[in-house]
Amino acid sequence: MMWVIAGILVVVLILILVNVRIVPQSKAFVIERLGAYSSTWNVGLHVKLPFIDSIANTMSLKERVMDFEPQPVITKDNVTMQIDTVVYSQITDPKLYTYGVENPINALENLTATTLRNIIGELELDETLTSRDVINSRMRSILDEATDPWGIKVTRVEVKNIEPPQAIREAMEKQMRAERERREQILIAEGHKQSAILEAEGKKQALILEAEAQKEAAVQKAKGEAEAILEVQKATAQGLVMIRESAPDDAVLKLRAMEAFEKAADGKATKIIIPSEIQGIAGLVAGISEIAAK
Repeated sequence: MMWVIAGILVVVLILILVNVRIVPQSKAFVIERLGAYSSTWNVGLHVKLPFIDSIANTMSLKERVMDFEPQPVITKDNVTMQIDTVVYSQITDPKLYTYGVENPINALENLTATTLRNIIGELELDETLTSRDVINSRMRSILDEATDPWGIKVTRVEVKNIEPPQAIREAMEKQMRAERERREQILIAEGHKQSAILEAEGKKQALILEAEAQKEAAVQKAKGEAEAILEVQKATAQGLVMIRESAPDDAVLKLRAMEAFEKAADGKATKIIIPSEIQGIAGLVAGISEIAAK
């Protein structure tokens, strides 16, 4: 009897140990009881009823990064290209994730491909290549709304790579090469233009400075000549003032006239007019000479 009881206790202990579960961090267990959903176990220690409860699904609640295969899409202007997308998602409801759709990851991949085709079909090639942010935003919004019944939240969508056909790539490369050459020619022309402008400005400034220097020299020369004439006039005026103040007699005046006559008769003039005063002075000089002889 003791052996039977001991055996029963051992079996019960084994059943308890087998049915004890520890749910780690960022994990969730979906529990079914007799084939129907019972509860969701989150982090911690849990015990299920043997032969009644079963773990239907075990999942990670961490954010997932799903890099799907490149998808062929056709643009509005009928250009076929390959686009590679990356989808970031997270399970928010383990129950819906388990019972909402069969194979949620495959469903999300197919939904991503069809959504991408619909969006690219509304865009032309140039818009597709330059509107990645718009494509990412629209895809995230559509996928997030569509995956709510599956217990999945799409947090982010990124267009990883856009690969146009080889002919389109070659045409784009030629266009970019031509554009670079055009910009290069424009820069060279602008450089020549600026160089010519600077050279002309330099010559202009040189001519202006030279003209200003000549003007200043002429002004200074004229000022010097005017000052010299003014000084001569001042000296002449002062001499006249001094003569007038000294009150010279007729003999002095006649003598000064004689000196002026000598300067006039220096041999350069072809005709000399002798004033009457000079004749009187000549007589005066003759008389003085006679008195000196006696």
